[in-house]
Amino acid sequence: MPGPPGPPGEPGSPATRNLVTTFQNIEAMLEKVHYVAEGTLIYLRETSEVFIRVRKGWRKLQLGELIPIPADSLPPPAISSHGFQSIPALRPISNMNNGKPALHLVALNFPLPGDMRADFQCFRQAQLAGLTSTYRAFLSSHLQDLATVVRKIDRHHLPIVNLQGETLFSNWESIFDGNGGQFNIHVPIYSFDGRNVMTDSSWPQKIIWHGSSANGIRLVSNYCEAWHTADMGAMGQASPLNTGKLLDQKVYSCNNLFIVLCIENSFVSDPQGK
Repeated sequence: MPGPPGPPGEPGSPATRNLVTTFQNIEAMLEKVHYVAEGTLIYLRETSEVFIRVRKGWRKLQLGELIPIPADSLPPPAISSHGFQSIPALRPISNMNNGKPALHLVALNFPLPGDMRADFQCFRQAQLAGLTSTYRAFLSSHLQDLATVVRKIDRHHLPIVNLQGETLFSNWESIFDGNGGQFNIHVPIYSFDGRNVMTDSSWPQKIIWHGSSANGIRLVSNYCEAWHTADMGAMGQASPLNTGKLLDQKVYSCNNLFIVLCIENSFVSDPQGK
């Protein structure tokens, strides 16, 4: 006779941590393997194949019969034939903005839950995008308040711009004047691969993590245990971008997949004089 049932196992990861990411081909997928969380679904545009990220790599999923789109069906206006292609023209050649020094604010190429290696991701994705400056996460951490992430001598006189050189803030300190980091929502915030996070469906929730007060001071009770947990019971401070603020004071569960921003944390003259 079977014995009594054993204790319940550990709960699985919340379903909201899974997401779908699109790559052009299998080479691009393999190149980014260490930046994709387990359980992520991958769609390849060139072959229409689907893979899932598992512990030691990828597994290909077998798809069913194709259901064709009716010939008289029109695509919705939001769909572009360019899909999620990078826009190389948006990448700055250097950290100069129309010949003037500036600091760039850029989003990571995918949303993340509360357990993240955000500084490493910012550093690595900037390198992959061909940017030579150091980028740090737009987050308060257990070591540093968000307001002090940018080098002190560069906080007052350098504008904060997007990858296209459009001004988001007059300078770093203006973000932390207590008004929640107000900015013009019609000025896009681009990811390192050139997508507008305000409109691109890869970021279904238009909310950014920050873990800070309106003055850029760390909130130790609301920064997902120093950005080391995606537990549903832990909380993190974040800001819905539709408020027109980077530091709006809303609290969310750390299992949410939100936008993570990166800031060029100091101005260094381009040695090539570009």
